[in-house]
Amino acid sequence: MERSILHICLPSWILAVLTGLLYPLCFPSFELGWLAWLCLIPLHAAIHTRSVRSSFWLGWLAGFVAFTGSMYWVVIAMHLYGQIPVAVSLLIMCVLTSYLGLYFACYACGVSWINHKAPRWLWVAAPSLWVTLEFLRTYLLTGLPWVLLGYSQYRWLTVIQIADLTGVYGISFLIVLVNSVLVSLLEWSRRSRKGLSASSLWSHFPWQAVGLVSLVLIGVMVYGRQQLTNESSLKTTAPTLRIGVVQANIDQARKWDRAYREETIRRYANLSHRLGNIVDLLIWPEAATPFLFEREPDYQRSIFQIVRQVNAPLVFGSPALRFAEDGKPYLLNSAFLVTPGGEIAGRYDKRHLVPFGEYIPLRSLLFFLEKLVVGIGDFAPGTGPMTLPLPATDDHPDVRLGIAICYEVIFPDLVRRMADEGANLLLTITNDAWFGRSVAPYQHFGMVVLRAVENRLAVARAANTGISGFIAPSGEILAATPIFTEQVIRGQLPLRTSSTFYSRYGDVFSWSCVIMAALSLGIAWRRRQ
Repeated sequence: MERSILHICLPSWILAVLTGLLYPLCFPSFELGWLAWLCLIPLHAAIHTRSVRSSFWLGWLAGFVAFTGSMYWVVIAMHLYGQIPVAVSLLIMCVLTSYLGLYFACYACGVSWINHKAPRWLWVAAPSLWVTLEFLRTYLLTGLPWVLLGYSQYRWLTVIQIADLTGVYGISFLIVLVNSVLVSLLEWSRRSRKGLSASSLWSHFPWQAVGLVSLVLIGVMVYGRQQLTNESSLKTTAPTLRIGVVQANIDQARKWDRAYREETIRRYANLSHRLGNIVDLLIWPEAATPFLFEREPDYQRSIFQIVRQVNAPLVFGSPALRFAEDGKPYLLNSAFLVTPGGEIAGRYDKRHLVPFGEYIPLRSLLFFLEKLVVGIGDFAPGTGPMTLPLPATDDHPDVRLGIAICYEVIFPDLVRRMADEGANLLLTITNDAWFGRSVAPYQHFGMVVLRAVENRLAVARAANTGISGFIAPSGEILAATPIFTEQVIRGQLPLRTSSTFYSRYGDVFSWSCVIMAALSLGIAWRRRQ
C-alpha cells in the first residue's frame, strides 16, 4: 500500500503527535472547534501504510498526548487540594491518560484493519468505531466521558441540534465522518499527481462517500435551522421561572475550616439579598454549606432565615450523614430544596460519584491512597426519585426539577433519565474550585450545553467559583460568569416537558454505531481468511 500525501512529508510518530496536539485545542477555553473537523487527518495519514500493531501504538501515542493536553488539570486538583506530591500527581495523571490513550489506540487499530481488508467502507466504519469507543468510555470502569469530540461544537448551534436525536455521540460521528472523507479526498489528490488520464483519475474519485456525506451535512444544517426556528417560536408561549444564581467564590483551602463558617454564610446571605425578592427560585452551588445541614440546627436556622428574607425556595448542596445497618457512617452528596416556610421540601442524592474524589474504588487494593489523599470522604451513591417537585405559586405552575450534581452532568443518559421522569427544568450545581485556573471549568460548562439540547430543557448552573450561567433549550448560552469572582445572576428560563427522541429512547444511535462497527470489523476479519 502506498504512502499517504502527509506521510511523505512527516514521520508517522510526528503525525500521531500532531493529532494529539490538535485535539485539546478543539475544546474550551481555546475555542478552536473548527479544528475538530481536521484533527484526525494526521493520525489517519500516520497509520495509512502501517501494520495493525504499529497503528495501535501510533493511536495510543496520539491519545496519550491528546488527553494529557486536555486533562492536565488533574495534577492541580490532586496536588493543591488533595495534597499529593507533584511527582506522584504527575505519575497518576500519566496512568490516567495512558489508559484513555487506549481508546485512540483501538480506533487506530480498527481503522488500519478495515483499511487493509475492506477500505471501501472505511468512511462510514471509522465514525461508527469512534462513537462505539466514546460510548464505551462513558461506562467502562465507572466511566469518564470527558472531552468527547462532539463537545467541541458546543457553540455551533445549527450543528448540535441533532443531539436531540442522537445525543452528543451523533455530533462526534459527524465530525469523524468528515475527517474520514477528507482523508479519502487527500488520497485522491495524491493520485492525481501521478499523471493519470482524466477518465482513470475520476473513476477513483470517492463519489459515494462525498455525495452521501454532503447529503448528511445538508440534512443536519436544515434540521438545525428548523429546530432553532421552532425554539424561537416557543419562547413566546412557554411558561417561565425567574431564577437567581449565587456564585460565592469560596476559597477551597478554607471551605471546610470551621472558623470560616460564619463568613461563608454571611457571603451567601449578602449575595442572595442582592437578587431582591423577585425570583421564583434561588440556587447555590454544590456543598455550599460548610457543615452538615441536617445536623447543625443553629446554622440550619441561618439558612432558613436567608430563604425567608429572599422569599423564594432555595436549592443548595450540602453533605448528608447516614448510617449503614452495621452502624457505620457514610455521606451522601446531596442537593436540598427548602422553602420560605422553613421546610425541607425535598432532597436529591448524587448517584454517580467521582472515583478517588468521593470514594476509593477497589479499596482493598488501593488502601494506600487514604494516606495520600486528604479529604476523600466515604460517600455512597444516592437512590430514589431523580427529580424534585417545586409546588405551584401564583407566578408559576408546578415544576419538576432535575438536579445534576457536579460530575453527573457529563453523563448524557443520567440527565436524560431526569428528563424522562418529567423534569421541566434542569439544574446543575458544582464546585469547580478543584480545577484551579485551568481549562477544566470551561470544558465542564461546555458539556452542559449538550444536555440542554439533548432534552430540550433549559439549564441553570451554579458553580462555587464559576462558571455559573443559564442555557436555553436550543443550547444558546444566555449568561456565563467569569471564574473566581463573586457573582449573582438573574434569568428567566422556559419550562418544558421534554419530548425529544433522545430523552424518550436514549442511546439508540450509539447502539446502532456499535452494530455498524462490529459488522465492519467482522467483514474485515472474514476477508482476512
